Amino acid sequence: MASIDEQILRAAKEIVVKFIEAGRVSPAGFPETFQTIYDTIDQTVRKAPQADKADLSQ
Repeated sequence: MASIDEQILRAAKEIVVKFIEAGRVSPAGFPETFQTIYDTIDQTVRKAPQADKADLSQ
C-alpha cells in the first residue's frame, strides 16, 4: 500500500511544481494547492475499480 501512497504523493508534487513553473500558483500558495491536488488524486485512486489499481502499481 505504501507504493500507492508514494505514487499519489509524487504525482501531486509534480502537478504543483508544474503549476508553479507556469505561474498559475505562487510558492506561497503551495500548501493549500498541494493539499487540494493530493486529496483529489487520492480520492480518484481509491475509488478506482480493483482491476485498475493493479495497473497503477506497475
